[in-house]
Amino acid sequence: MNPSESEQTAAFDRQAFEKVVALYNKHNQFDAENGMRLEVLAPGEVRYEMLVEEKHTSSPGHCHGGALAGLMDSVLGSSALTYAFTQGNLCATVEFKINYCQPAHLKDTLVAVARIDHAGKRLIVCSGEIRLKTDGTLIAKGLGTFNLYPMNKKEFLWV
Repeated sequence: MNPSESEQTAAFDRQAFEKVVALYNKHNQFDAENGMRLEVLAPGEVRYEMLVEEKHTSSPGHCHGGALAGLMDSVLGSSALTYAFTQGNLCATVEFKINYCQPAHLKDTLVAVARIDHAGKRLIVCSGEIRLKTDGTLIAKGLGTFNLYPMNKKEFLWV
């Protein structure tokens, strides 16, 4: 983030931010159904953990690429969204890509982290990684672009 954006983020209302994050976690069925646990380290910086279960496999003992893509989209999107919340905004994915580096296996615990690389007036660019919790092996890298829009432009049904 640029210094001016960091200064803006520092001025946010912590209590309101935590309320919105709690609402997001309460209503995010995709993450819940896939065993993804979100930890917000700071606005724009998040961490997820996910245990690879049978429902995530595509062949015996191997995690499906779509499950990894879902985890990557969640970590990138949450990174952008936690920053957007501090600005009174929501965001939507414009595009994201993933590079698969190593396979993940049944019973692996995956750790995904993402951070903002650039935050402009309308777009946010985030990068992320998925690694094995046990030894840090890189499983995948991702890059995403997100469009910011005001919360008041769309009905915020979580409240």
